[in-house]
This record gives sequence, structure tokens and C-alpha cells, in this order.
Amino acid sequence: MVNEIDLAWSFRAELVPGQKWIALTGTNGKTTTVEMAAAMLRAGGVSAIACGNVGTTVIESVESPEKYEVLVLELSSFQLHWLREASFVAAAILNIAEDHLDWHGTFTEYARVKGSILDRASTGVFNSSDLEVVNQAAHWQGRKVFFSLETPAPGEIGIVEELLVDRAFVSDPQEAAMLAEIVDVKPTVPHNVANALAAAGLVRALGVSPEAVRSALQNFSLGRHRIEEVANINGISWVNDSKATNPHATVASLNSALSSIWIAGGLAKGAEMQELIAKCKSRIKVAILIGADRELIADELRSQAPEIEIVYVDAPGTYQRGGRDNSLMEAVVKAAAERAKTGDRVLLAPACASMDQFISYSDRGDRFAAAVKKVVQ
Repeated sequence: MVNEIDLAWSFRAELVPGQKWIALTGTNGKTTTVEMAAAMLRAGGVSAIACGNVGTTVIESVESPEKYEVLVLELSSFQLHWLREASFVAAAILNIAEDHLDWHGTFTEYARVKGSILDRASTGVFNSSDLEVVNQAAHWQGRKVFFSLETPAPGEIGIVEELLVDRAFVSDPQEAAMLAEIVDVKPTVPHNVANALAAAGLVRALGVSPEAVRSALQNFSLGRHRIEEVANINGISWVNDSKATNPHATVASLNSALSSIWIAGGLAKGAEMQELIAKCKSRIKVAILIGADRELIADELRSQAPEIEIVYVDAPGTYQRGGRDNSLMEAVVKAAAERAKTGDRVLLAPACASMDQFISYSDRGDRFAAAVKKVVQ
């Protein structure tokens, strides 16, 4: 069976034989990072598009009359599972955490599939702060470039004081190239700065200048449903991070603020919640839980942080695709509004996919924003 990525690769040979591909995978942050990388390439004068799991298919991008010089591919574990032919100038792995275990069967198999992106790359860009990413890189023989939020060693990309610094793609490994200031990355939260470092590593492998990297970051903004403030009313911030559909993504979301009234729940897809609560319990003021697997979260909260208030919300009505019934999210927002005080943040970061009454993360986020507008404003 030929998958869509390999089919596009065969079309590329005929339609745009000089086109270069770079690729990225990870459990979280993929879309933001490939869009950052594409923006950096364009800022450097290279025609490029983010494609794959990000929206535009790879085949559409190859067949485009734009004749893109570079494609930046976001690849899911499902796409990588079937990939056999395509190859990449550079590939990055952002992170590997429990997700889609209901499909892959075990975390070991899920991690192996993520790591298989390296089989078709000559340069690998790796998050040195993620133990499973480091494990996948250990036995690979290509050029390894590690990034982290720490001071970089020669051959690495990282942070020096308030600067993003490249010590990998420079002529003298004892020297460093300043890529950007931390404040150029917006929002300036740790996981988003890590995304910027990964994107920079990918494009620097293609020769993009530090000036282009900085220009792109200064003009880049996150897509919707990613730590998106939908309202700030009476000093209470209402934040939609509905893209956080697994525990790993939710850890980053909760840790981007000191305290949150947290809205979570849905279908856990085989993931556990123990580590999430262990890492974030000091950041949770109240937990408002909905959906089929909410007891997984509630049980961990009772075990590790019994002082945190748990609120269950059930839908008075039902939701259908295209329907107008938003009673569940309105009830959720009402419960949050009753508990929020000036200075608080109300955060939708479900840690699960496909909550019972919802179809997609974007639908979920839109309904949250609509409920805030109706109930609070």
C-alpha cells in the first residue's frame, strides 16, 4: 500500500525535482513549529509552505503552481507508520509522550514510530530535555543537533541569558550566532521557546540566516486554540488551549501560569494522568471536569492534591454536529465564573481528545469562546 506522503514524493520527482523536504514530529507543538519554520524560510527569501498533518496535504503542496522550493512536513505517528520512501534534508523530534496508545498498542511502539522519521533524514534536530527523544537519537548515525532551554554546548542550540543562540550551524564551534531575543517569541512561555529553537534548527540546516529567523519570530503569532486569550473581564483571563488534547500538552499549558481554574476531560486514548497532576498540582486552583474519562483526572487529584476542589459538569442537553446547543460549555463557564476572582486564569486545556459532546478541538474551543461571550460578557 502506498501512503499519501510517499505518493507525493513520487510526484515530486517529476514535477519539482529540486524541491527539498524537511520534516518534524512529536507529541505536541508540531503545528506551531512547522509554521514557524515555514515563516523563517520565507523571511530568508525561500518559497516554502507548512503541510502534511497541518492542513494542506503534501500532494497539494507538490502539485501547487507555486513550485515551492521547500516543504515543511508535519508528520503524525499514523503517517510515519506507513512511510517508506520520502527523505528529508533535516528532521526534528520535539517530544515523545503517551498518546494514541489505543492505536499503537504500547508506548514503546509509539516511540519507535516517532523515531522512524530519522530513517529518512541526514540531519536530526532533537530536544535534549526529553529523555525518550534522546533515547531515539542514541543509535542513529546521522548528524545530531540538540536544542534545549539551557546554555548550548558546541554543536547545540539553546539559551544564553535572554538570547536564542546557535552553536551548531556556525563555521567555528567555539563561536555562536544570535538568533533572536526570548521576547521575540510570543507567547514567551517555555514550550513555545523550545518550539522556536526546533524550527530554527531545521531551517539553519538549509542555510537560513539568523536575521531571517529573528524577523520571522518577531512577526509570528500562534494559531487559534493555542493558549489563546478569548476574553479578559474584570481582571479574569479566559484562555482557550483546546489543542492540548493529551497530558503532555496540558502540562505545558498549566505551567505557563502560576494558577488556573482548569477545565478538562474527555477521551484519554489510553493515557494516564499521574504525571500531569504530579507536575501541575501546585498550578491548579479548581478542576472542572467533563467527559467520559474525567474520573482518571479526578482520582489522581484526590490522591495527590485532595485540597483542590473538583467540580463535575454534565450537559443538560445533547450536542450534534452543526447544532446550536451549547449547554454543556455554558454550564462549564458558569461554574468557572462562580469561582474565579480578579487575577485568576480560567483555562480550557482538556488533556483528552473528543469530549463526549464535541467533535474536534477547534469546535471545542469555539464553543468555549461563545460560552464566555454569552455567560460572562
